[in-house]
Amino acid sequence: MADTLALIDYGAGNLQSVANALRTAGAEGVMVTADPNVVRAADRVVLPGVGSFRSCAEGLKAIPGLVEAMRERVFVGGAPFLGICVGMQLLASRGVEHGVTRGLDWVAGEVVPIEVTDPSIKVPHMGWNDVAPLRHADGARLIAPGEAYFLHSYHFVPQEPRSIAALTDHGGGIVAAVARDNILGVQFHPEKSQAYGLGLLGRFLEWKP
Repeated sequence: MADTLALIDYGAGNLQSVANALRTAGAEGVMVTADPNVVRAADRVVLPGVGSFRSCAEGLKAIPGLVEAMRERVFVGGAPFLGICVGMQLLASRGVEHGVTRGLDWVAGEVVPIEVTDPSIKVPHMGWNDVAPLRHADGARLIAPGEAYFLHSYHFVPQEPRSIAALTDHGGGIVAAVARDNILGVQFHPEKSQAYGLGLLGRFLEWKP
């Protein structure tokens, strides 16, 4: 029987593109859902995110029982979890976009503005950029070296260096991926990263942490 995958629908993600990419990568049981009961029964959980940290956090927390179901399935049930873009940022303890907002606090750290001193380095960080895995980190074996598509003005600064699974360079090192145990978050968009992104999603679908 194929694994079931809960793709979390909280009004803040390009869900169809992510769902299509997951299916192309080999996922069969993709369920776009905001139902806590569906999340509790899923074999894998994916949290996308587009927009500001605050709006995404508020949208997610506004759905009764959803955050609790995600936490139960991931921390108690051990389901592999993938956060994408702001979905990855929401793993942080807090974000400061449009004021301080509490995150899920699954990976200790905060989401802060990208700051550059070179005027030739533009913010937002937009377009293709290198992804460099850190092999000592948890979950880094899921990340291959290559190029992925980024679009963001804020970045995740984890409290523990071991949480950083990959870096990219945009006027200095920026976290491209975080990981701990059965949790992986990527700042880039796998669904927009062509063969590189499909490769990552394929490895996530086979991941048995």
